[in-house]
Amino acid sequence: MSAPWSFQSAGTLVFGRESVNQLGDIAGRLSSKRVLVVTDAVLVKAGIADRVVKPLAESGAAVEVFSGCLPEPPVEVIRAAADAARAFQPDVLVGLGGGSNMDAAKLVAVLLAHGGDPADWVGDSRIPGPVFPLVCVPTTAGTGSEVSAAAVFTDTANKIKVSTLSPFLRPTYAVVDPLLTVGCPKQVTADSGIDALTHAIEAYTAADQDEFVTRPGGRTVYQGKNPLADMMAVECIQLVGRFLRRAVNNPTDLEARDGMAMAATLGGLAFSNAGVALVHAMEYPVGGAVHVSHGAGNGLLLPFVMRYNAAVRQDEIGQIGLWLDGPAALAGDDGTPTERVRAYFDDAVNQSISAVEQLRADIGIPTRLRDIGVTEDMLPGFADKAFAIKRLMRVNPRVPQTAAEILDIYRAAY
Repeated sequence: MSAPWSFQSAGTLVFGRESVNQLGDIAGRLSSKRVLVVTDAVLVKAGIADRVVKPLAESGAAVEVFSGCLPEPPVEVIRAAADAARAFQPDVLVGLGGGSNMDAAKLVAVLLAHGGDPADWVGDSRIPGPVFPLVCVPTTAGTGSEVSAAAVFTDTANKIKVSTLSPFLRPTYAVVDPLLTVGCPKQVTADSGIDALTHAIEAYTAADQDEFVTRPGGRTVYQGKNPLADMMAVECIQLVGRFLRRAVNNPTDLEARDGMAMAATLGGLAFSNAGVALVHAMEYPVGGAVHVSHGAGNGLLLPFVMRYNAAVRQDEIGQIGLWLDGPAALAGDDGTPTERVRAYFDDAVNQSISAVEQLRADIGIPTRLRDIGVTEDMLPGFADKAFAIKRLMRVNPRVPQTAAEILDIYRAAY
């Protein structure tokens, strides 16, 4: 008999084109009079911030914009944003941007409600209660931060990305307007999209829920595989396969933007309940050292971790290529449809890994660690740091017993 499981999301999800125009109504529902928008200078210059400020201001709220966010936010940025919030004294925060900006807003919401420093809240389920009212508005399609229970920032002193996990980090409202992603640069679209795929694959191949709850590690927001997370992960993989190349190659393809926005949100829902695992644990020290984007780092490492996990997740990994490539996975003139299906499943794991590698190549994700500035002498340190992230190790279906196992994967990816 399976152990009980639960499923959580943002308080309310608003999805669709022009949904950003509902922000004024949302501010009213939250009885908001003062709103701080946490974002970056690029989105201010592009006019995206104005599209958020306008409906908020029209609702009668006083609005101020903090535009100091940076990619993979250094802890210093979180502190500066919190200082700006304390000076302005808002009653609602809006996190606008990619995962970095939304995560920064989440962490500011923690500091406003509970005080302290961002470093005080690193870890799992340490936040003691509700955080400051928060609305998240993504401008990329990938992180799923608008519905997730996680916030990531860079510990600059130790050169590693760290994470805060808590059910209280799920925003009060998530407003997902695919039109806000239309101006997203090509490589950001690619990096974000492969991040969504990584979330879905890690959720779908996570440790079984019954097994996960018996593993040591204490309380966590993650639960391992469950039926609802599986459904969302599968749909995310299919949407990425249909729409990511289109979104990268044609930024104004609105159907592709809709599809990828939905994929990102579904991926966020899947991973923030089932969990992310070894790919993320291995990316954190890499990203902290060479400042590659989180999505590109995940996408680079994903096929290598799939290969490692195939020893215990052969069936699940073998299906991914079919979902990712759709009918094309079985295309060809050699043999009957039945023979093509049999040939696929005779080599399903390799077919699926190849499908991920092909997508990665098609959208310009780096394929080797050496290509992003990693040197071979960095790898043992990376392995030690990744191995120490036990909250993610326990989610992985195949739990590494030593740092040397992880070092072998890094070397394969080098």
